[in-house]
Amino acid sequence: MQPKPDHLGPEYGAQFGDPSVVAAYHHRPPYPADLFDILVGLIADEPRTVLDVGAGTGELARPLAARVARVDAVDPSPGMIATGRVLPGGDHPNLTWIEGHAEDAPIRPPYGLITAGQSLHWMEWAVVLPRFRDALAPGGVLAIVGQREQPQPWDADVLGAIQRFSTNLRYRPYNLIDELESRGLFRTIGRRSTAPQSFAQDVAGFVESFHARNGLSRDRMSAEAASAFDRAVIELVAPHARDGRLGLSVSGEVVWGLPAPE
Repeated sequence: MQPKPDHLGPEYGAQFGDPSVVAAYHHRPPYPADLFDILVGLIADEPRTVLDVGAGTGELARPLAARVARVDAVDPSPGMIATGRVLPGGDHPNLTWIEGHAEDAPIRPPYGLITAGQSLHWMEWAVVLPRFRDALAPGGVLAIVGQREQPQPWDADVLGAIQRFSTNLRYRPYNLIDELESRGLFRTIGRRSTAPQSFAQDVAGFVESFHARNGLSRDRMSAEAASAFDRAVIELVAPHARDGRLGLSVSGEVVWGLPAPE
């Protein structure tokens, strides 16, 4: 089978366990509330159980726990799990946190739905997709969840700053669904997007959100490079702020289908 693109290798995925990434994670854009209606609607029948892989601090798992019978949230980072436990909904009785990698963590199938929120690209596809197939109940699907930030006047310039300072020098644009389907590891059944949801964020939080993303972990940048990146982004976006806050908008995207279809 064709190997994964090398910019999605484990050395880059491991950065999401860095303490600085965990600390910055809450600055990332939120998922729109309508996204959870889409996900719950994908559970066709019993069991109303969900496996959330690469759960992070539970941005999907915590809201879902109140709407289904059980959510098992798997993440390899103890820091992410510890943070998720104390966030709203992190102690819900329907939510079980499981520290481990999706490839071999102890799980409790069958699941009516498996969710992967901006995380599947870091996993070993040839291992996890067959495992997800075997863990799904009849009629269950894998939902690959993403976000699309609405265009802003600073986008091109901020992208340039990211490219200058990112520690992931191998990065190339790619489409996850195309990569999986070309390897015979996923068959799309459907896709839906939410309407854009507006939110406001102070400039400092907006800048910090990038340090919770691929290639910009503060723990992997020099202090000088991190400061230079911050100054560059602040200079680009601050003129667009009102009272120190930026008006932003994000939509949620769900592609669902069958993992490793036989």
